[in-house]
Amino acid sequence: MSESRSPVRDRAAAVVSSLRVRNYRLYFFGQAVSVAGTFMQTLALSFLTLQLTGSGTALGIVAGARILPFVLLGPIGGVIADRYDKRRLLYVTQSASAVGAVVFAVLAALGAVTYPVLIVLSLVLGCLTVFDNPARQSLIADLVPRETLANAVVLNSVSLNVARVLGSVIGGALVALVGIPVCFLINAASFVAVLVCLAAMRAGDMLPAVRQPRAPGQVRAGVRYALGTPELLFPLLMLTITGILAYEFPTTLPLLAIGAFGGTAATYGAMAAVMAGGAIIGGLIAASRKAPRRSSSLAVTAIGWGVAILITGLAPTLPIALIALAFVGYGSVTFNSTAKTTLQLATRPEMRGRVMALWGLAWGGSTVIGAPLVGWIAEEFGSRWGLIIGGAPTILLGLILYPVLRHRDRATSAPTDESDLHPAAGVSAA
Repeated sequence: MSESRSPVRDRAAAVVSSLRVRNYRLYFFGQAVSVAGTFMQTLALSFLTLQLTGSGTALGIVAGARILPFVLLGPIGGVIADRYDKRRLLYVTQSASAVGAVVFAVLAALGAVTYPVLIVLSLVLGCLTVFDNPARQSLIADLVPRETLANAVVLNSVSLNVARVLGSVIGGALVALVGIPVCFLINAASFVAVLVCLAAMRAGDMLPAVRQPRAPGQVRAGVRYALGTPELLFPLLMLTITGILAYEFPTTLPLLAIGAFGGTAATYGAMAAVMAGGAIIGGLIAASRKAPRRSSSLAVTAIGWGVAILITGLAPTLPIALIALAFVGYGSVTFNSTAKTTLQLATRPEMRGRVMALWGLAWGGSTVIGAPLVGWIAEEFGSRWGLIIGGAPTILLGLILYPVLRHRDRATSAPTDESDLHPAAGVSAA
């Protein structure tokens, strides 16, 4: 019996292999708590905007305002992450974000929030993201050995989606029962978890970081490096297009919940929770696998993800939409974690902060264009079109790029055992 159970134990051990590293374990749990609070705040902002304006376009503009500073200054944040101690940067950004959440809570409780105030505060918090996102993403590679980096990246995606479940369900209930300000206060308190976990990390256990001295042209050098490396260029291209059109769920799902299905904040919370549940399952499956070796797998994932999004947008009833959303979540975490793992492994250490800034710009920064665009489309043509306009192009993108990426896979020599563990070893040395 023990022999038959051994493969199961081995697979289970592979799923959580990076959690054996103490510093990463602290990072994992701290981020999960903080991100749960952030999703509660995102939900509260969405419904506060709809209360004030009743406009899908206005909702998209607020979401875009939160990302605009990152779009304009994201690569600079990547340079800062490559130059300085990432943990110290996170002390500053996470503390300041907690203060911003308290300001939101106080203004909402006093009834002093107007639509322009929402935009201004969203811009301020977006400025913190410029420095927070590259430092937070690139810190992972300093916490775990290279052979467990892919697992750490995927588990980080899983923790974000567990946080989405908790944040969306609890946030939707709190908005319905006690009001919006409480969500902001809980988010402010959640940042304490990150600060405690950062302080508890052992500096001596962290991998030596390659810090870049101050020099002119470092932003341009990072962009040229990414554009000139196909293993980086293709994932970034796919992330940018899908980020603009498909990954706008904080905008599209509230509109779908209220518009197509006549629901409330609780309906949106249920939809986001089901989607996140699918993402958790997808993440756990991905975490048990080795790092992706074939570029074409990203195109295949895009096709499946796009189909799920399209079915959700066309679903005639809420139960059918909920079922489809589980597959949307599965495809979302699989697509993003595959792309992010490819980028982390294919990037030279001294460029990692800048490349992860470009990842954030492609995946999240594209919201500054996508959220207002998708919000306007949903307002003008119906809430379902907010998802249709994301699902159909994602399918088309996967179909177009699959033969291109498949050709690159065939042109690549068969990997050795070593490259199976380190699929980008040759790339990073280039």
